[in-house]
Amino acid sequence: MDTETSQWLEGQGNLKVIPLDVQTALVKWPKDERFIPHKHWGGEEIFVLDGVFMDEYGNYPKNSWIRSPHLSEHFPFVKEETIIFVKTKHI
Repeated sequence: MDTETSQWLEGQGNLKVIPLDVQTALVKWPKDERFIPHKHWGGEEIFVLDGVFMDEYGNYPKNSWIRSPHLSEHFPFVKEETIIFVKTKHI
């Protein structure tokens, strides 16, 4: 897959998504986006590819890796456009 030419699909809220595999995707967050507080069934891993991903626990700049265990909860948001790689339901 060429992620430079792949089309971003509509995601929840104003997010854009490129699905990569089962429960795995690239997600583009537009500037000042806030997502609903949510819980992760099976856990979640995020790698920040560009920008700064944030939640109530901290700020995660480019090249940060976040690993959240089964049933973890957070309220994510960004202040600048941010792109993450996310994988869920495998921890």
